[in-house]
Amino acid sequence: MLILALDTCDARGGAALLRSESVLQVESHTTTEDYSSWLLPAVGRVLTPASLTLRDIELYAVAAGPGSFTGVRVGLTTVKAWSEVYGQSIAAVSRLEALASESVGSCPYVAAFIDARRNQIFAGLYHRQATGLERIDEEMVIAPDKFLEWCAGKAGFDGIDWVSTDPNCVTQLPQWSTRRPPNETVQEASALLAPRIGQIGYHLARQNRLTDAMSLDANYVRRSDAELLWKGSSQHAV
Repeated sequence: MLILALDTCDARGGAALLRSESVLQVESHTTTEDYSSWLLPAVGRVLTPASLTLRDIELYAVAAGPGSFTGVRVGLTTVKAWSEVYGQSIAAVSRLEALASESVGSCPYVAAFIDARRNQIFAGLYHRQATGLERIDEEMVIAPDKFLEWCAGKAGFDGIDWVSTDPNCVTQLPQWSTRRPPNETVQEASALLAPRIGQIGYHLARQNRLTDAMSLDANYVRRSDAELLWKGSSQHAV
């Protein structure tokens, strides 16, 4: 199965071409160029070395969030258009789940987090199962110290493998140095998650857990500034 995977959730995204679980080509977004102009040429650079076009792709795997509103929208809108034109299905993948799956530890729990700015993180806690990772509760945007506290309450005396693209969000907290067990560390993972998103998309396809252009939806977690301002002004309206 030829898979095109996209991650445009923040400035450190990318595109990847896979054949089933094998990564063939990767293009990283390392510039300040907007995804709206970067994405299509980048996909061309991924496909051309393999002498492929979009017509050859059998599955689109896309990070559906959490992340920036503009970035997530660009990725999802692009994939929706391709799905409608070429008639192929879509695998919507959580960026936090992709990050959590990068964990190399063996603790019962995996906590994954990404800097969300404004002194907050996008975060999720997962329980290791024989068949993979099972998310505990919903993904969230939360203050780092509150996430530490919440994870400790959920995991109890079980260990947690921490994995992040932005470890300092947690490791610089005073609460981190007092955590128990004291040997827990934060694994710093690459922010280039498109290859992992493609691999997760492949497994979703094998489980027939795919979506189409009409049903594909974003998981922003955080409401947009425009929505917050609109709701605030409406509450004060007479």
